[in-house]
This record gives sequence, structure tokens and C-alpha cells, in this order.
Amino acid sequence: MTTTPRAPTLPREIWVLVAAAFVIAMGYGLVAPVLPQFAQSFDVGVAASSVVVSVFAFFRLVFAPAGGRLVARLGERPVYLTGLLIVAASSAATAFAQSYAQLLIFRGLGGIGSTMFTVSAMGLIIRLAPPAARGRASAAYGSAFLIGGIGGPLAGGLLAEAGLQVPFLVYAGALVLAATVVAVLLRPAALRRPAGTVEKPPMTLREAAAHPSYRASLASAFAHGWSNFGVRTAIVPLFATAALGAGAWAAGAALAAFAIGNAAALNPAGRLTDARGRKPLVLIGLVVGGVLTAALGLAGNVTVLLVLSAAAGIGTGLLSPAQQATVGDVIGHERSGGPVLATFSMFQDAGAILGPILAGLLVDHVGYGAAFAVSGGISLLAAVAWLPAEETLPGREPAAHEAAGRGDGHGGGRRSASSDDVSRRG
Repeated sequence: MTTTPRAPTLPREIWVLVAAAFVIAMGYGLVAPVLPQFAQSFDVGVAASSVVVSVFAFFRLVFAPAGGRLVARLGERPVYLTGLLIVAASSAATAFAQSYAQLLIFRGLGGIGSTMFTVSAMGLIIRLAPPAARGRASAAYGSAFLIGGIGGPLAGGLLAEAGLQVPFLVYAGALVLAATVVAVLLRPAALRRPAGTVEKPPMTLREAAAHPSYRASLASAFAHGWSNFGVRTAIVPLFATAALGAGAWAAGAALAAFAIGNAAALNPAGRLTDARGRKPLVLIGLVVGGVLTAALGLAGNVTVLLVLSAAAGIGTGLLSPAQQATVGDVIGHERSGGPVLATFSMFQDAGAILGPILAGLLVDHVGYGAAFAVSGGISLLAAVAWLPAEETLPGREPAAHEAAGRGDGHGGGRRSASSDDVSRRG
């Protein structure tokens, strides 16, 4: 009689990162609703206040390659902690900005710290999570960010009643708290290689790019950033209020519906991606998200908009754990991959920056329908890019892999098993 192998449990250190992610997201949500108002307190217009929002993502994008190199050189833990403290200092300085220029500089510097802890957090999850539980680990981490991001804006609006500077100071304190928790509970010993393990050099971007699944992950990361971090945040609220003629409540309701659908799908998707494979979940998520994003332009009333938004959130929830687990499989937990993870993050940020700009131009010159159709098409194109990709779930991947993808440090040859399989067999 055969029994199904029990799924590996997530180590305590993963839950430490999950708890820190909740605190970070909650704090970020505190400042999100008041940042444009704070910018306008310096007598600038809507465009200038929007730049303050975008400069954070721009600095993340520009600094990502350097952040990846830092992770490769110094390790994930110190870069993670330093990144949190940089964002904390940036947020505290933002609260005391005396001019629009200072506000822009202080907020932008926070993007540097953000990319440091984002890239290193992905690396830590890859290092700490068992290979057959990467989907669940990514889902738990994403859920913490999502739940914190939902609760943060509500608390931020209340804190702003005491002054626009207060949410920034509370955010800084929350980041210091998160850094302290991680420093105490995520001990360096947990990241040490087992005795007798041969230390391998960090995976290079060239090695990862030789793997078709990594290249496909870059395509889906760009589409994810474009549609879900960029267009959905910037264009859907305007569509709800301007095109459908609904009140401001409808804009928030549409974003909340997407977040609820996303939260509902994340943990089941994490379990499925560890049990059934990464590729099917990515493909389903991209197709569902792409079709429903394109359909948003056809919504004739708020009810339809809310239903489509919630369903699109489910599609995104299917996508996120699987594509992050794929990147982790390509790197393997016996190597670090700072530049590889930084590039993945850059593609996502690039989509989040370019998406709202180009979609906004389409809205101005053609209409909302065209903007949503193009955004949905980006996700469908990413699904096409995934068709030739290999399954990377340990035990389900093809019998042979290129060494460049799994990394023996050389450019050629083939192997009969993934590096994670080898390490599991001892």
C-alpha cells in the first residue's frame, strides 16, 4: 500500500519573514493614502504629487542591479536588515521635509532600501523553504503583504487626523520593529550550509537566462507589474468614477474586491503549485487575469466591475506563488542568486512604471476599453512565452537540464537531476 508523502513543513524562519512582511506592508499602507496630500501641502499640482508616488518605484528599478550584487557579496540577512533601516530613515526624514524637493529626495531614497529588502527576502525564502514547499512559502509571504496592505490604508487615514506627518513616523517605527524581530529571530546559524556542503558561487544572470523557465518568469513578472501593480491601481479607480459615474467608494471597492479575490486564491495556489507543478498555475493565472483585465472595459456598472475585479484577483493569486517558486527552483537553495532575483524584480517594477503611463495615453486618445484590452493582451502574451518553458517542480522537471540553468558554474553540459533533487538525496 502506497501513501502520499507528507508535505514538508515550513521552518520557523519563514514565519519570521512572514510576520515582518505583514508589519512592512501595514506600514507602507499607512502612508499610501496621505502621500499625495502631503505633497500638495507644498503647493504643487496633481502631476507633481503623482511624481512623488512614482519616484519610489523608479529608485527601486534603478538600484535593483546594485542590490542584487550586494546580496551576492554580503548575503541576504545583512542586506535585508540594512534595507529595512534605510526605508525607516527615509520615512522619518520624509515626515520632516521642508520643501517639495526634499520630499522627492527622501521618498526616492526609500526606494533604494525597498529593493534591498525585497530582493534579499526572496533570496531568504528560496534558501530557507524546502524545495517542495516553495509555493506555500511564497503564498504565505504574499498573503502577509496583502493583508497588511489592506489594513494599512484604513489606519493611515485615521492617523492622518493627527497630522500628515504622523503616518510616516509610525511607518518608520514599524520598520525598526520589523528589523529588530528579524535580527533577533532569524539567526545567522539558520542560514549556514550543512557540514560537508560545497559552497557554490552565486548564480549569474547569464546562467539563469539560459533556462527557458527563468526567461518566461521575466515575461510574466513584467505583465504582473503592468496589469496588477500599475494599471489596476492607477486606471481602475478612474474608470469607476469617471466612466461609470460612481462615487469615490466604488474606486476603493474595486481595489478591495481584487485584493479579496487575490487573498482567497494565494494559499490554495501555493499548495497546488507544490503538488501539481509551477507551470499549470502560471498559465491559468495569466490567462484568467489577462481575459478578465481586458473585460474590465466592457463593465457597464459597478456590480460587474466588482465581480470582474474579484475574479481577476483570483487569477493573480494563482500566478504569484508559482512564478516565484519557479525562480527559486532555477536558482536552487544551495546557491545565492542576488542578480537573478534583482532582474526578476526589475521586470516587475518596469511593468508597474510603464503600464500606467501607456494605459493613460490610451485612455486619453482612444478610451478605457483600449487601455484594458492592451493590458490584458500583455498577460496573454506572457502566457505564450510560458508555453515552451520547462516544469521546475523538484521531481517533476524534465530528466535533463542545462548546467547553466542549475549551475555547476560552467557554461555547458547537461545534468540528469536538479540541484535540489541532489541535495534532497544527500
